[in-house]
Amino acid sequence: MTYTIGEMSKMFALSIPTLRYYDKEGLFLDLDRDASGNRLFDERHVEALRVIECLKKSGLQIKDIKKFMELVSLGQETVTDRKEMFLRQKKDIESKILELENALDMIKFKCWYYETAEKLGEKEVKAMIPDELPREIKNVYEKTHI
Repeated sequence: MTYTIGEMSKMFALSIPTLRYYDKEGLFLDLDRDASGNRLFDERHVEALRVIECLKKSGLQIKDIKKFMELVSLGQETVTDRKEMFLRQKKDIESKILELENALDMIKFKCWYYETAEKLGEKEVKAMIPDELPREIKNVYEKTHI
């Protein structure tokens, strides 16, 4: 089955100029065109775009995604390189997730702090820290105030 650029745009909620840019950057391997010069995408390009969007969301730059697509085009001999690329990206994402979890813990604590301060007053809330905090808030507090 083939898809037009408009269909791909709707399928992935991406603008047509974005898809054209990806093509211009060489992210789509073997992209055919019809007699009028319109791009024709097939299932390989759908899968490629899934990977491209995943890599973009994970923080990889277009130049690095292009390098990955070039490795794909070289076939089996680059499987190890491609695997290593994903392992590096996985490690990077796991690190970012940990940072975000730490930020979320601080935000949870501050939300509790200000909600409670509205009810009891800030002086009373400060007197609760750290020994009289509710258990779930104490756990969050301890993670963020080491």
